Amino acid sequence: MKFSRSGLLRHPDFLKLWFGQTISEFGSRISRGGIPLIAVINLGASPIQMGWLMAAASLPVLLFGLIAGAWVDRLPRRPLMIALDLTRFVLLLFIPLAAFTGGLRFEALAAILAALSVMGVVFDAAYRAYLPQLIGADQLMEGNSKLAVTDSLAEIGGPAVTGLLVQAIGAPLAVIVDSFTFLVGAGSKAAIRKHVPPPAADAAGAPIRREIAEGFQLIWGQPILKALAAGVAVNTFFGSFFGALYDFYVVRELGISPAVLGLLIAGGGVGALIGAALVERLVRRFGIGRAMIGGLLVGAILNFAIPLAGAVPREWSPILLLAAQIGGDGALMIFWISEMSFRQRVIPGRLLGRTHASFEFLAHLVMPAGALIAGMIAAGVGAQFTLLVAMTGTFVMALWLTRSPVRNAQLSATTQPPVVET
Repeated sequence: MKFSRSGLLRHPDFLKLWFGQTISEFGSRISRGGIPLIAVINLGASPIQMGWLMAAASLPVLLFGLIAGAWVDRLPRRPLMIALDLTRFVLLLFIPLAAFTGGLRFEALAAILAALSVMGVVFDAAYRAYLPQLIGADQLMEGNSKLAVTDSLAEIGGPAVTGLLVQAIGAPLAVIVDSFTFLVGAGSKAAIRKHVPPPAADAAGAPIRREIAEGFQLIWGQPILKALAAGVAVNTFFGSFFGALYDFYVVRELGISPAVLGLLIAGGGVGALIGAALVERLVRRFGIGRAMIGGLLVGAILNFAIPLAGAVPREWSPILLLAAQIGGDGALMIFWISEMSFRQRVIPGRLLGRTHASFEFLAHLVMPAGALIAGMIAAGVGAQFTLLVAMTGTFVMALWLTRSPVRNAQLSATTQPPVVET
């Protein structure tokens, strides 16, 4: 497998995309924390309303994700991303303006959040499909690694920046800051000079259902993609155990303070940063298939330290949790970057939007079920044992992948995309 040695730091159009996404990623972390605070502080939302607010943010992926993927494969992707950034700028600006004039209602806030979520789904599908067109196949690993570094830095610094902004100027003004980050993102994409042709004309007139089915058909008909889809779905299912119970487990069962919890979560961002920095050389040395499986397997093993933290003296618990956050998140980042780069390399460009949406749909389909099942198990036997079940499930799935076609996945100059009969 060959990687470009020219370096994307000398690719002006990629730098424009990277700069815009860096600003937007930090801004998105502000709204992620700021909008719920507006609901709580400014609107006095009840716990039930906060549940509805979370549903408004998550349901669009299931309701519109597959349609969004097919839509992305019909339209020019860069103009679409610019339009979405500008629309999000306007929507986010409406929230503080309405809050300051007394016209903001909870229903309007939930509707805006749902609209932002739909646009985020469309943007993500377009963004993942556009990157291979912008930089070329031989630079995908480097490009995804650099973009993952941005995401990791935003994960580390974003919550702290949000807290400082909300404390200093209030949640509505903090959301204004995010709105202007989307304006910067739109400007950076508009400045890209490379011409990318629109998707193939033969896809434009096809029924939307057939286009969606074509994405699933490609995944089902290619053994490596099918195994990866199963792996991603299982990993997301058990990962939702972690998402639902980690804060409860750390604070309630281990007695660790919220401040230390915040530091532990930031440690996960540091680990992801390390994983993003290492992934290229690991793929170059071991091959992309072994890098994907190795990242998932090592991450699963290291994450056993999370339930183990409840079986050691209390002073050792934060150390084990920090090791799991740094090492586990770093290893999983290696998997995610490798997996995304592989898909972008082998899937035909005209199908990237809908296949990415199909992967996202499968992941979000199992996520609510995993969270509910985790809660029911924890209610009976406690969060520690439930997290042990989750880590065991992830580990078994990683072992299964070692016997799947994924272990033989390779990329080379002659890599051929899978063929889909239509």
